[in-house]
Formats: sequence, C-alpha cells, structure tokens
Amino acid sequence: MSLTNKTALVTGASSGIGRAVSNQLLDSGVKVLGLCRDTSKLPKGVEPIACDLTEPAEIDKVFASLSHLDILVNNAGLALLSRIADGNPADWETMWQLNVQALTICCQKSLALFPESGGQIINTSSMSGHRVPPTGGFYSPTKFAVRGISDALRYELRADGNPTRVATVSPGFVDTPLLDDYFKGREDQLAQTRSSMRLLQPEDVASSVLHILNTPLHVEITDIQMRSVDQKA
Repeated sequence: MSLTNKTALVTGASSGIGRAVSNQLLDSGVKVLGLCRDTSKLPKGVEPIACDLTEPAEIDKVFASLSHLDILVNNAGLALLSRIADGNPADWETMWQLNVQALTICCQKSLALFPESGGQIINTSSMSGHRVPPTGGFYSPTKFAVRGISDALRYELRADGNPTRVATVSPGFVDTPLLDDYFKGREDQLAQTRSSMRLLQPEDVASSVLHILNTPLHVEITDIQMRSVDQKA
C-alpha cells in the first residue's frame, strides 16, 4: 500500500529497531508518532509522545489523545537474563508488563483508530519466540506470548470481518541496547559474540517492517524470521 500521508505509532522509537523503523517510515512519507520514556532521543521529524508503557493508565491516556492511526509498530521491549529456576520474579513481571501486556493493550487500543479499510499492526518478536535458547530464561516465554497474541488477534479480526493485518518480525541477535541488557553481567560473552559474528543491524529489521507495509492489501505476512548468517542457532 502507499505509505504517503499515513500515520504510524512506533513504541520504543528512541533507540535500536524502533529508531531505525521511525527513520525509514519518515523517508517513506509517513507521519510518525514516537512513543518512549525519553523523547529527547527521538529522531528529528518524529512527533514525541512520552509514556511509561508499564503503566496501563498512561497507555490509555495516550490513545485517548489520538484521533487516527494507520499503522502500529509495537517495538518496545526488554530482555533481562532471568532464569526460570532461580530468577527474580520482579524481573519476570517487568518483562511481562512491557513485552506482553503493554503490547497487547496497544494492539487493542489501535483498532478503534484505524480506518474502516483496516490498518496494519506489526509486533517485534524474536527468534526466541520460536525456539528457546539455553539462556532464554523468562524472556523467551514473553516472546512466545507475542507470537500467540498476534495469531489470536489475527483470527479474531478475520472472524469479525475486520481487514486489519497483523504481522510479527522475529530477529535473532540485533546490535541494539537490548542486547546489552540481555548480556548484563556477561560482558565478556557479549564481546565474543560481537567479534565472532556480523550481528543484524536495526536497519536490517526496519527494512523488513517496510517490506510488510509495502505489500498489496490482499497480502498478509504473518511473520518474518531473520538472523545473521553467522548466527548458528
């Protein structure tokens, strides 16, 4: 579909994949609303929206202030190394609130703002939502949940006759601040990872988001799985 003059809301737009998506949307003529905690870090041209996505009341306030959307890109997320066997439940709760609950609320709220012809929702998932890596811990289940939520919403929309399309993008290791969080306390492993493989760049993932958006309206891409050719698993 033509993206010129469309309006997109991008969560986590101040860094990493969200920032790259915002820049590529701007280049495509899209009006970009960037939702994040620190709006001073948003790319030039993005309309800032300050919000703590772990607070449902703040999400409600944001969507109540909007009158129209064509695109929602749920990119905000957190990856903490927190094992199931002995991890901190507080870390589990934080990841669940941001990676799952906030994403789901944004999906639901966006539907009321899309045109009758339908909108496009793109949820950033992970390869960890398709297989559990040895250090996946509680992060991996949150990304399995993103996959399940996206599929469940797609089925509900088809049953309701709503033409809104739902997609996920599932990258492997991407060189973003999220990777630093995931390897916190394992900096030597992160340095080895960076030296042993060409990591995906945020722009690589953003290009896949733009590919989804530019498909004909009768085409619904459900998921793009992608990883560096150097990433073996």
